[in-house]
Amino acid sequence: MAISVFRLPDLGEGLTDADVVEWYVAEGESIALDQLVVALESAKAIVDIPSPVAGRVRRHCAQPGETVATGAPLVEFEVEGDGEASSASGAGPGDRLATAGLDEPPSPAGSNEPPPPAGSDKVPALAESNRIHAMPAVRAKARTLGVDLASVTGTGPGGRIRGTDVERAAERAGHGAGETLRGVRKTMAERMALSGARVVPVTVTEDADIGDWHGGEDVTVRLIRAILAGCAASPALNAWLDDGAARRTLHRAVHVGIAADTGDGLFVPVLRNAGTKGPAALRAEVDRLRAAAAARSLAPEELDGATITLSNFGMLAGRYATPVVVPPQVAILGAGRAREEPVARGGEVTIRRRIPLSLTFDHRACTGAESSRFLAAVVADLERGV
Repeated sequence: MAISVFRLPDLGEGLTDADVVEWYVAEGESIALDQLVVALESAKAIVDIPSPVAGRVRRHCAQPGETVATGAPLVEFEVEGDGEASSASGAGPGDRLATAGLDEPPSPAGSNEPPPPAGSDKVPALAESNRIHAMPAVRAKARTLGVDLASVTGTGPGGRIRGTDVERAAERAGHGAGETLRGVRKTMAERMALSGARVVPVTVTEDADIGDWHGGEDVTVRLIRAILAGCAASPALNAWLDDGAARRTLHRAVHVGIAADTGDGLFVPVLRNAGTKGPAALRAEVDRLRAAAAARSLAPEELDGATITLSNFGMLAGRYATPVVVPPQVAILGAGRAREEPVARGGEVTIRRRIPLSLTFDHRACTGAESSRFLAAVVADLERGV
């Protein structure tokens, strides 16, 4: 038997590490080629990693909750032959995972002791009855709330633990302990810090009178359409700024980042080529992206490439805000909660429905006039009855 080490491969998209969520195969257990071995959480997704070999799991190199850097050992295998195992193809976040190399582990100094057999006292086999049945997203929620899944009784099929089970357990325990930021929340904190360090933000606000809308208007779709009108009137806001190279890129296509709130944190999936889609297609794509964000099934490329962002926080609460621009973008539009209020029209006071808007732009890339033209075009489009 030869020993080979599977190292965390390059996940791409600028990711440098991942957290271990769950080991599907215990130390000492046999594993087949392409059998799922571990669930990992990166800053962008939770992915199941298949085994690149058939053999036996000798050692987990990290425990659930620990962070593994790219290139660091993830798991050791015992395989037949001389250790020249080829990596497997199959499920995973991409070819980089599938083709990750295996190599020989360094032998501990002075240690020639062979690995203990499966089922021995040193490497206890994990009985099926002791497995915790929970999806990766549920496990992530448990970590966030500080809930030990071993103490939770699942109410799903076959005893699977649901998110609501975790929430009830957290409520009963009254957890209030601190937590280490990981995954999505860690990335969110890093990006907000990047924005605070690099962007020169200015926020302007305005209200759009939507009293002439017909019943059943799709607010999100109308906001996207209004952003398209704003970008046409003032292309400077549909741009990226490379401050290191003092270079600005104006985009012809409009790729709108859609801020989506989830239990795991903020995701901003990208609605690509918004200007080529009609209302029905826009609504279908927004629904798909939000559902994928909630399920943690977004592909990495679906989170990159936004040229401008929409934050429709009025779906929850709030009127005006100072939305945060995330580089290399230079603008973000926030929409608050629409409300009826008295308005002077034609010398009389009448009740009209209005939606508050907050536009933040990076003043290094956009002038006040450019941003005001953008916002004026947004308001004009929203105030159209159809």
